[in-house]
Amino acid sequence: MEPEREGTEGHPRKVRKRRQAPNKLVGAAEAMKAGWDLEESQPEAKKAHLSTILFTDNCEVTHDQLCELLKYAVLGKSNVPKPSWCQLFHQNHLNNVVVFVLQGMSQLHFYRFYLEFGCLRKAFRHKFRLPPPSSDFLADIVGLQMKQTAGDLPKTMEGSLPSPNSKAAINLQNDPIIQKFGSKKVSLTRCLLTKEEMRTFHFPLQGFPDCENFVLTKHNGSITDNSPLFGLDCEMCLTSKGRELTRISLVSEGGCCVMDKLVKPENKILDHLSSFSGITKNILNPVTTKLKDVQRQLKALLPPDAVLVGHSLDLDLRALKIAELNLEALANCQELQAASQEPRNTAEVLQHPNTSILECLDSMGQKLLFLTRETDAGELPSSRNCQTIKCLSNKEVLEQARVEIPLFPFSIVQFSFKAFSSILTEEMNKRMRIKWTEITTVYAGPFSKNCNLRALKRLFKSFGPVQSMTFVLETHQPHLCIQYEVLEAAQLAIESLDGILLDGTRIKVQRPVTELTLDCDTLVHELQGDSENQGTLYLSGVSETFKEQLLQEPRLFLGLEAVILPKDLKNGKQKKYCFLKFKSFGSAQRALNILTGKDWKLKGRHALTPRHLHAWLRGLPPESSPPGLRVVPPRLEQEALQTLKVDHPKIAAWRWGQKIVKLYNTLCPGTLCLILLPGTKSTHGSLSGLGLMGIKEEEESTNPGLCS
Repeated sequence: MEPEREGTEGHPRKVRKRRQAPNKLVGAAEAMKAGWDLEESQPEAKKAHLSTILFTDNCEVTHDQLCELLKYAVLGKSNVPKPSWCQLFHQNHLNNVVVFVLQGMSQLHFYRFYLEFGCLRKAFRHKFRLPPPSSDFLADIVGLQMKQTAGDLPKTMEGSLPSPNSKAAINLQNDPIIQKFGSKKVSLTRCLLTKEEMRTFHFPLQGFPDCENFVLTKHNGSITDNSPLFGLDCEMCLTSKGRELTRISLVSEGGCCVMDKLVKPENKILDHLSSFSGITKNILNPVTTKLKDVQRQLKALLPPDAVLVGHSLDLDLRALKIAELNLEALANCQELQAASQEPRNTAEVLQHPNTSILECLDSMGQKLLFLTRETDAGELPSSRNCQTIKCLSNKEVLEQARVEIPLFPFSIVQFSFKAFSSILTEEMNKRMRIKWTEITTVYAGPFSKNCNLRALKRLFKSFGPVQSMTFVLETHQPHLCIQYEVLEAAQLAIESLDGILLDGTRIKVQRPVTELTLDCDTLVHELQGDSENQGTLYLSGVSETFKEQLLQEPRLFLGLEAVILPKDLKNGKQKKYCFLKFKSFGSAQRALNILTGKDWKLKGRHALTPRHLHAWLRGLPPESSPPGLRVVPPRLEQEALQTLKVDHPKIAAWRWGQKIVKLYNTLCPGTLCLILLPGTKSTHGSLSGLGLMGIKEEEESTNPGLCS
């Protein structure tokens, strides 16, 4: 006997009139072409956020498309076209852009060690495929692939002096300091930052949303060339709430130290940053001075017309939580920081279609930070708008990133890992295919010898597309082996049929038990909880008119963003299953209750596999090994796992995933962050890459359970 819901494609009994719905509901890849203005439909918000849908062909984002997004993040819609594959709302509320590059890693790494990458998966909702990298991945994503680097960007390596014959030594007139201030002595008031420059360099200003709890100095005296100068320097540590003050020093222009105080942070200290500040746990233990004490003393010490001087003064003032009432009264005489980036005219830069990220930043008077290891082959040109810092190890790169990232509006942090050997890559591809075959396969039975085979086939096909179905005759009573095309169908069959009575016999529906499926329950649980799958439904039994039926019931399916209708690769026909993307988990759950009810009679559950994973699995080399085959890991990998070598990819995925997410959690709200696993390319073959993307404040609001 078949369950009551089985087999038929239904439609609602009552059709309500549609009101203010889009005239066409289409798949995610077609949504942009249909002309939806999603930005106008979004509620007003005071923070930057990304659309929940990625508009990509074959779920792959090219390096040029990645560069599109980064340029838009820097310049905004008034200067460059919007990215063609995603939507970034309220770009002007972005504070920083940070790109982490995990050289040597690929999409194969991510899904081979999916459980180990748990922190990264939970922190970033948006994931996409990347094509195999070219010879210079970094140049591709910043838009330098079409340029002669040496011609466009002056390349003076840090730590080395230009030769007497170089243009840098001869033509000082091109120096941005000389261009702004000239070669003669200038007055103090000439060096003051304007209100616009303070905004550009993220100084804390009265009225800014991120300065609501800041103290105002109310120093509104008139600045003259005789106004007193004070040098300010602060040391900070890393706490659970970000960077906090641990020491303040204030020196008058005569060289007299007027304040030197240690400060006890309010929140739990995660890292004292002792290698940069010299301040340790033992030094801070007896300290009782708090931030409010320092603020009060500083306000009393500074005269009304005081001029502050310092390196990274914007960060020091943020650590002090001090903003100025009189915007023109606060000044930073570090001309190099404010004026050495004399911006090129933005319109002039954007006349060229192949504008690079470096040129975009230059046009805004900003600079890019590039952190990497000394031994890394890929690097960006060191120039006036690219600050390159080379480190000895990944650990040192991480330590430098904690300190340097807040100083720059755009940062690229590159870690390097040992790539898989060609032999191991081939073996892991094969095992991934076998594993996926096994977890999408179910064994069902026992059935009576007189069972209705046609009815059984119809029943199991109702859960989703079947790749193969065979009778198992090795057992006393017949069993069925069903291999599904998608994981959701196999899981739905297990959840619906395991333990039910069928023709008087209680059947068991289960996956094959092998070394590769031992942690299958954990894997399915993690896939369902993946941030990218939140709000996505899988449905089986849909008809060709299903999309039109949905459009007739807009009130029933509030929050529906896209319908993804897979097609047969051979004949192009629509398949009988689909994915629905909703704005929230709650909207998806309400829709699931309706669609699996008596009116629609569909079968479905929450999705387990994102679109880019489907596309990647289709591209894996075919594997003919039957389900249940025991696969022995290569000897070298087995030994590495047994000895738990720190550099083994499994261990590296777990350790560095956690470290990067901890660093991500310390970034300021409104930071656009990308994690790029570039993939690999060699004479033995290529591996696709993977990208993860999110905006700090947005991700925290949708994923409360991040690793800490």
